[in-house]
Amino acid sequence: MSGEVNIKRLAQELNISIATVSKALNDSYEISQKTKNRVWSLAKELNYTPNPAASNLRSNKTKTIAVIIPNIANNFFSLAIKGIEEIARNYGYHVLIYQTHEDAEMEMSFTNSLLNGRVDGILTSVSSNKYNKEFYSDLIKKVPLVFFDRVYETIDAYKITTDDYQISFNATQHLIDKGCTKIAYLYGLEKLPAGIARFTGYQDCLKANSLSFSEDCVITYTEKEEDNIENIKQLFKKNKPDALFSSIEEFIIPAYSACRELKLNIPGDIKILSFSNLNSAKLLNPSLTTISQPAFEIGNEAAKCLFKILNKKGIGDDQNIVLSSTLIIRDSTGL
Repeated sequence: MSGEVNIKRLAQELNISIATVSKALNDSYEISQKTKNRVWSLAKELNYTPNPAASNLRSNKTKTIAVIIPNIANNFFSLAIKGIEEIARNYGYHVLIYQTHEDAEMEMSFTNSLLNGRVDGILTSVSSNKYNKEFYSDLIKKVPLVFFDRVYETIDAYKITTDDYQISFNATQHLIDKGCTKIAYLYGLEKLPAGIARFTGYQDCLKANSLSFSEDCVITYTEKEEDNIENIKQLFKKNKPDALFSSIEEFIIPAYSACRELKLNIPGDIKILSFSNLNSAKLLNPSLTTISQPAFEIGNEAAKCLFKILNKKGIGDDQNIVLSSTLIIRDSTGL
């Protein structure tokens, strides 16, 4: 049978109704998995491509979702996007990606431009330079929205996060178990719940081990790498810590650079660990102990939650989904 491959032809070849084919292609819960697999298999075999214009006119859907993230170069976000795209593809959706560069004004501008029906829903990880809860409290009423990784805890929405407090506590305990008593903290995301939870986990672990916390051993992230290097060097000179705990991966190169410039041996003179999903962590010299977040799974879960909303299912589910991070011990804390 030659000619155009459309829904009608798929229905004829499979000897099922056009409506069933259409619902199967859209992954409808009304259709059995067995039937969906038959439809998807034939569609793939015949190189069936949907006519988005026609189906969008019928359904009034754009078949597009937006992902708004701070930085696509960050390995965590590139992995999360892969997780999102996998689910979106299953539903026949396109993904638009917007990068805010940690700028809340740009974030609001992007989001407002999407409210005229350009997308069916939004997945967002909020920028760190401003606490913007009021904007999002209003936005959630206008468009299907799911937060992932960086969230506002008190907003009534799906929020996909990791166990930032607990893994931070565990990482600090690892440094203490390695003999560290003066652990400096490299602080990022300080305006967001994730950043605050990480910092609190670190502080509480010090307290639990009867170690004193000092503000002098905390450095806050700045956007200029040379300033971060200089601040870490000053920290070493003034306070002589025996460990660095970095809450974001952007501090890793400045930390290693500062140690090299001061001729400090890692892990002999200073032990270092960081939140990071960098593939290159194991290639650093010495290899870096990291807190690895399940980035792909977070993106995957966030997209599933958005499609639950779009398909009017899952309302009433628990909206706070917390996934576990992993401490990967390498040479920088002494194996």
